[in-house]
Amino acid sequence: MGIFNFTRNKKENLDKGLAKTKESVFSKLSRAVVGKSKVDDEVLDNLEEVLITSDVGVDTTLKIIERIEERVSRDKYLGVDELNILLKEEIAALLEENNSTDVSDFELPNRPEPYVIMVVGVNGVGKTTTIGKLAHKFKAAGKKVYLGAADTFRAAAIDQLQIWADRVDVPLVKQKMGSDPASVAFDTLQSAKSNGADVVIIDTAGRLHNKINLMNELSKIKKVMQKVYPGAPDEVLLILDGSTGQNAFEQAKQFTKATEVTAMALTKLDGTAKGGVVIGISDQFKIPVKYIGIGEGMEDLQIFNRTEFVDSLFS
Repeated sequence: MGIFNFTRNKKENLDKGLAKTKESVFSKLSRAVVGKSKVDDEVLDNLEEVLITSDVGVDTTLKIIERIEERVSRDKYLGVDELNILLKEEIAALLEENNSTDVSDFELPNRPEPYVIMVVGVNGVGKTTTIGKLAHKFKAAGKKVYLGAADTFRAAAIDQLQIWADRVDVPLVKQKMGSDPASVAFDTLQSAKSNGADVVIIDTAGRLHNKINLMNELSKIKKVMQKVYPGAPDEVLLILDGSTGQNAFEQAKQFTKATEVTAMALTKLDGTAKGGVVIGISDQFKIPVKYIGIGEGMEDLQIFNRTEFVDSLFS
């Protein structure tokens, strides 16, 4: 019963978190098909506009339209009432091709050394909050969590992370503002190693105005971590603010050039109608969206499940 309730609550939270996007997409969709009984060229043109204005992105939209055109010509007659089902199927298929495998919980590989997550992203996207919520989720899953405050350029970043560490009751390794970020990362891993941690989350600075510096810094942090654990980091998690729409695309472009991003988290989806950005970013960068933030609460960071996501948007 407990699991059923948890699953239901999770789905309810997702529906609530995506309500603004869904409302926006649906009102545009209904205008796109008004007075039509079948999917024709005009409906497809209108649909293209709906997807682009929902921040799915031009390239991804064209891909989706192409797939729907194929289905229409293959099935000969398609009523507009089937368009939702069609959209759901094609977008879910697209997300599957982009390595967005559906994971159901906050599980980690079973091994003696900790799983190391290096978090990147510009300031203001919800980086610290996401780290705090991740720590909470892993701890709730029975994991021993360590945090590292390697964004040493802003005193506020260290203070905010300390607040989250206290709130979640996990240790935070930090040094004074202006310290070498790589040195903080090294200390964090050493500490985690000697205390038998299961997961280590390292915050890093997000200054994009000088990409070369950022690149060098992230490379240095990686090299130093590898002195403690040769395979570290296991994951480079890019945090993007979903409510910025196309700006999130630009940030993803810059960060993927600066370092090897392996997973993404999109935050602040509850306050925006731009949730379509999740589909476009996943498609354009071929990097899985692993987490989505759909509210302020501790439980409002969810593992991204493409089937549930598309279901919430188009049903």
